[in-house]
Order: sequence, then structure tokens, then C-alpha cells
Amino acid sequence: MNRLSGRHSHVFGQDRARPGESRTLVVIAITAAMMVVEVTAGIVYGSMALLADGLHMASHAVALSINAFAYVYARRRAHDEEFSFGTGKVNALGGFSGAILLALFSVMMAWESVARLMFPVPIVFDRAILVAIVGLAVNGASMFILGHQDHDHDHHEHDHHHAHGHDHNLRAAYLHVLADALTSLLAIFALLVAKYLGQVWMDPLMGIVGAVLVARWSLGLLRSTSEILLDRQGPRAARERIRESLEADGITRVTDLHLWCIGPGIYSLVIALATDEPRPTEDYRSRIPGDLRIVHANIEICATGRHDTG
Repeated sequence: MNRLSGRHSHVFGQDRARPGESRTLVVIAITAAMMVVEVTAGIVYGSMALLADGLHMASHAVALSINAFAYVYARRRAHDEEFSFGTGKVNALGGFSGAILLALFSVMMAWESVARLMFPVPIVFDRAILVAIVGLAVNGASMFILGHQDHDHDHHEHDHHHAHGHDHNLRAAYLHVLADALTSLLAIFALLVAKYLGQVWMDPLMGIVGAVLVARWSLGLLRSTSEILLDRQGPRAARERIRESLEADGITRVTDLHLWCIGPGIYSLVIALATDEPRPTEDYRSRIPGDLRIVHANIEICATGRHDTG
């Protein structure tokens, strides 16, 4: 029996700062500044609308701070040998935490909206519309800074290789500011309808619509990140390519194969081979398609003939 052995690095590039780290820090600064302005104005001018929106901004500043912490923690602990396969999964953990907060945010939105449908409250339209417009502008700027790498996520939500290649931590941060922007946009629409057409019920109704959309984003992110955290098998197409490449010689048979994601776009592989004519481990390693981004491979070779390679 022949197994891959010897000491080697398990950092896999996780010690380098990811592009999303600096962008998330900038957005935190913008969000925190807007939060301070709105909370201060709300207290000084006695506006519950401004105060509520400021506290809402505060909740997202906390969520974004969790994402930033995940980046820093993963980078600083990348060389810690206590992590078997590096700190790549901290990225998924940050995204998972952000998704949980998104889900809670959607529940709060729905709860408040239903309450306002049942017990309407007076709305100071002009001030509320102004706050929503400012909030939309701030969140639009934040979305631009974070980028939209996951813009086409919904078109590929069943392609696990595509999903595992994403920076889930950045996606969580992006969805938080997108949720804020959606809230502001729906609020502007509803407030304009309520002000000029007298349909006050549109305001809480748009809140419910927004809550449903945010919940949907949250569930999608929860699913993709939990698959990584629970070591779900990698994409079927990738596993089939590995199997076909190794069995192409006609004398090698794959008896066991485990492929799983250990960080944004990188994978680990454990594979067992049975063959009548064993060859060096590196020969089999060279047959694995290089574009699959497998950064750690453990290959076990079992001779089925008269001798063992061990």
C-alpha cells in the first residue's frame, strides 16, 4: 500500500488578504457613519423614522463586522497547524453567520409590516421619503464597492462547483447591503403611492414583499454555505472527470473517492485505487485534471496482483 506522506503546507493561499476584505471595511465605515448621522438626527429632531432607520443601519454594521472579522481571522490563523486543512472554511462560516442574521432581519421586517397592516401609524411622508432616498444612495454606493460577483448566482444555484467557488463571506456582506437597498427602494415606492393615492396599506405590504425576498436570499446562502461546512461531496461532474482520468489506462479502478471544498474555490481529495500494475503515486497525481483546483490530495494504491506496493 502506498500513501501520500510527508509534511507540507496547508495554508493554500489563505494567508493572503482577499479582495472582499478591504471592500467590506470601507462599507462598514460608510454604514457606521450613516448610522451615527441618522440616530443623532432622530434624537435631536424627535423623528422615529430617522431613529428606526439608524438602528436598522446599526444591525447591518454589526453583520458586516462579523464578515470583516472572518476575513481577518482566516488570514491571521492561516499558518495555525491546529486547522487540518487551513482556515478556508472560516469564509463559509462568516457567510453562514451573515445568512442567519439576514433570516432574522426578514422575520423582523415581516413582523413589523404585519403589525402596521393591523394597526396603522401616522407617516410623516416627506421626511420618510427623504430618509429612504438617502439610504438608497448610501446602499447603492456600498453595493458598487462590494461588487456583484454573485450577480448570476440564481442562474446557477444548482451548480455546486460554481457556488463553492464564490467568496461566501463577501456574498453575505453584499446581500446585507442589497437587502438595505431593496428596503429603501420598496419604501420609496410605497410612500409615494401612499402620499399621492392615499393607499397607506402599500407601505407595510411592500415590507412583507421585501421580507420574502430577503428570506429567499438567506435560504440560498444558508444552503450553499452549510454544504461546505458539512463537507458535502464536490460537484458530480468533477468527480466523474477524476474517475475517468484515472481509469483511462484500463487497468486502474477507483474504489473510493471523496472530494470536498475546503475554501473558496479550492478542494481536497481522498481517493483509493486498485490496480494490477501499481505505479508511483505521482503518476496518478499527474492524471488528475489541473483545472479542478485540488490543493490537497491523498492517494491510496492497492495492488490486486501478486505483490503490494507498500
